[in-house]
Amino acid sequence: MSDSSSSDSSSTSPFLNVHQVAELLHLNEKKIYQLASDGAIPSTKVTGKWLFPRRLVEQWILESCHHGVLADRLMVTGSDDPLLSALIMRLNQQQQGHAFYGYSVTGTQLGLSLLSQGRADVCAIHWGRAEESELRHPALVRSQSGYRHWVLVRLFRRSQGLIIRSEDRHQPHDPSGLFGANRRWAIRQEGAGSQRFLKEWLAGHQLRLDQLNTQVVAYSEREVASLIARHEADIGPGTLSAANEFGLGFIPITEEAFDLVTPRNVYFRSLLQQMFDYLHSAAGLTLAQSLGGYTLDECGKLLWRGDDVQHT
Repeated sequence: MSDSSSSDSSSTSPFLNVHQVAELLHLNEKKIYQLASDGAIPSTKVTGKWLFPRRLVEQWILESCHHGVLADRLMVTGSDDPLLSALIMRLNQQQQGHAFYGYSVTGTQLGLSLLSQGRADVCAIHWGRAEESELRHPALVRSQSGYRHWVLVRLFRRSQGLIIRSEDRHQPHDPSGLFGANRRWAIRQEGAGSQRFLKEWLAGHQLRLDQLNTQVVAYSEREVASLIARHEADIGPGTLSAANEFGLGFIPITEEAFDLVTPRNVYFRSLLQQMFDYLHSAAGLTLAQSLGGYTLDECGKLLWRGDDVQHT
């Protein structure tokens, strides 16, 4: 009974050990240790012992032997952006059912968690001012267990600030006048890049989030804009493009980098490369210009690789 129970337990455990992975791949254990140390196979080291997430290893096998078993679809998650949404709609029309792009907005941190679990192919992130992104974005990515298999790629830079009512667009915008009790704020959920931006901006004015007259939590850039357009809020964090989309006013604060995080093998998929190609095309440049607030000169630039990091 004990042997059977032990066997059943090992077959249902979400993690595999080195011996089990070696048997699964028909390799010796020394090679498995090497793959794990090199970051070539999904793994994590806990108290000196290598563990391998069963589901991610199975997915890794499929990807490795079929050059991307899901090469006919690309699932994008993470941060919200009007240009990215418009881009994906156009690419789906171009594919005419031969392939599929999915885009589900979750916010930066939840998106990275989904990517780490293998539930998405690409995560869009933004986490502060553009000039700080070279340090901030890799640091944020390294908080996830799978980062050594990932790369960070620039999609574009965009104008970030505060979305306001259309009737307020010509009013003076002294920051002190934005914090009164008569100003109804729409804020973002924790883990969203826009919420991070808002907290830092408030801190620069010696204020905290709990001092705002918060009416509602929005779960995307465009939901902030929609709430303001429907007169359910007066102000909230977001991008120039989201404000323009709803005919609202905008107070520019900073330019931020909007980047994509993806596994190395996904980076080379044609579906991802087509996203960069479209944004470099005349149609893509026109689309970005019509939405407003975008800079595309670094689109597709490989910024960082997880396997370049020195580990101790």
